[in-house]
Amino acid sequence: MSTRPQLITTPLTEDLVRGALDLERTEHGLLPHRLPARARAQNTDGQLAMAEAQPSGVRIVLRTRATVVELDTLPTKRAYVGAPPRPDGIYDLLVDGRLVGRAGVKGGNTLTIDMAAGSAEVRPGPVGTVRFDGLRAGPKDVEIWLPHNETTELVALRTDAPVEAVPDRGRAVWLHHGSSISHGSDAGGPTTTWPALAASLGGVELVNLGYGGSALLDPFTARTLRDTPADRISVKVGINLVNTDVMRLRAFTPAVHGFLDTIRDGHPTTPLLVVSPLLCPIHEDTPGPSAPDHSALSEGRLSFRAAGDPAETAAGKLTLTVIRRELARIVEQRAAEDPRLYYLDGRELYGEADSAELPLPDALHPDAATHRRIGERFARLAFRAGGPLAADGPRR
Repeated sequence: MSTRPQLITTPLTEDLVRGALDLERTEHGLLPHRLPARARAQNTDGQLAMAEAQPSGVRIVLRTRATVVELDTLPTKRAYVGAPPRPDGIYDLLVDGRLVGRAGVKGGNTLTIDMAAGSAEVRPGPVGTVRFDGLRAGPKDVEIWLPHNETTELVALRTDAPVEAVPDRGRAVWLHHGSSISHGSDAGGPTTTWPALAASLGGVELVNLGYGGSALLDPFTARTLRDTPADRISVKVGINLVNTDVMRLRAFTPAVHGFLDTIRDGHPTTPLLVVSPLLCPIHEDTPGPSAPDHSALSEGRLSFRAAGDPAETAAGKLTLTVIRRELARIVEQRAAEDPRLYYLDGRELYGEADSAELPLPDALHPDAATHRRIGERFARLAFRAGGPLAADGPRR
């Protein structure tokens, strides 16, 4: 006769999910999105569609006496033709704010991407389960942070004791937008992406709108930032504009102004920090686009190179050096009438000395140790007392 306790199934509802802007009902359950439906309807880019549905910063938050928590999900895993297999996405379990468990889910769909051919194919797979047991008895706040780099449909939640939603803790909400580095790139797990680390150190609630490959000053992204409640806002722009080669300087300057104008339409006095690109040696003075390094692919490694011509900067093509200079000028100009607008040079988060010690493994993305360094530095520079996003200021 089994002595395994009977588990209680709790419907997954909006009040248990944080960090998502929309929950789409699917045939399996709920799919968290980090762009609202109206913005998704205006998007035609498959990269952004994939990125916004990967739940970076999204977590299930509940209060319970349970010692066992199970979550059924349907993940969509990525595989790259010619590159080593990617590890399964990681689910982090926090109890009263402390990391106590880390696990993955087997199975799920597989999205196979051929970067050389520019194609992708999805192979369906089964629902899987992540289980955490041996939790301490008694009332506690439990958070399950979903994999930052795997699309994750939420199917079922089970526990061995009833659960309830956690009330608002009264912490300031930090809304952040950026590229794949903000999305999480090669961080060790969902609570150790640099924005998640910075939010924890800064004592703020994170809403992460970092979209891999897709920080492109899209108007619908600006409107999403405008319409999302927040007490602190930061936008980190630049690298994707270079590595997609999507615009030149003539378009960049008014696009930045328009992006900031739209945010200010909804958040006229909220502290707003503009962060320029981290150091990325291949694109400091060489325009995009970025291209796969085929010599690395032949060795089973994923790496990138700059495919642009430095001479083309004279005709307005963007490099990181050009973007930093122009962002600093734009913020200085606007700050004359917008005193809560601030600028941070991304090289203060990751610069020349860091690159020598912790080089970007694929020439574009930081590893887990670098995410930690960036997060710690951002928290110190932005959230410290008197900093541009100081969390001890008034909430709006």
